[in-house]
Amino acid sequence: MCGLKPGLNRPVVVSLCRIYSFMKSKLLYPLVLVGVLAGVGCMTTDEAETAADFEEPMPNEKNENHVKDSIGDHSPDSTDHRYRVVFLGDSITAGFGVDEEKAFPYLVQLRVDEESLPFTIVNSGVSGETSSGGLNRIDWLLRNPIDVLLLELGGNDGLRGIDLSFTRSNLHAIVERTLERNPECRILIAGMMVPPNLGHEYTTTFREIFPELSRKYDADLIPFILEGVGGVRELNQPDGIHPNAEGHKIVAETVWKHLEPILRGFDDREKQSIPEDD
Repeated sequence: MCGLKPGLNRPVVVSLCRIYSFMKSKLLYPLVLVGVLAGVGCMTTDEAETAADFEEPMPNEKNENHVKDSIGDHSPDSTDHRYRVVFLGDSITAGFGVDEEKAFPYLVQLRVDEESLPFTIVNSGVSGETSSGGLNRIDWLLRNPIDVLLLELGGNDGLRGIDLSFTRSNLHAIVERTLERNPECRILIAGMMVPPNLGHEYTTTFREIFPELSRKYDADLIPFILEGVGGVRELNQPDGIHPNAEGHKIVAETVWKHLEPILRGFDDREKQSIPEDD
């Protein structure tokens, strides 16, 4: 797992690998990782992406998962137009550590169906994903129309201490490419925070990326997607980072509060476009 890669300082790699082995056995991964990154300082993008190679592959990674496929057939036809809502994110969106049916994208799809709204949620969450990875994937996702994009990326950039100018640039590029393809696409930005261990300036700059992105592109904003969940032991898995099933229920409610008005706007527009019978 810890083969050295070009471009990453050897002493840093060796230290990270030794600490990694210990912390995995003691379930101290999140705490030690943040401490190591705080001590090492901000990595360059190349170093951070190389460091990502040392991470153990996470199970149940999803590339593009039509959440609704596991509930019923929602293949569009001439009488049933369904809008496409893509959740582009990391392990929070992917539902790392919980069954697919308990992750928040699936729960949001259930709410959509309860309200009889014509939308299909596409779960494009990948565990360990960074803003760079999301940028690399967006063109592939845009092969199919995206009517609403929920952008939940950046958390792993922060935990890895990536230079935030790169994070900001990547997120802006994702939004711009999406709007170039479909200027009518609605964007919903999911805000995130990083632990204070990384320093006041870094954490403040990180937190401000998301409202800045929202203002520039007139996008909707979820101030903090883990509101009411982050830092609450009972709502997270033993790693202290990923929500458990109960935590995902709260995340789903947080997302739905901001997503529902967007979806209803589409639904109202579609109803207005249907000519009335004489």
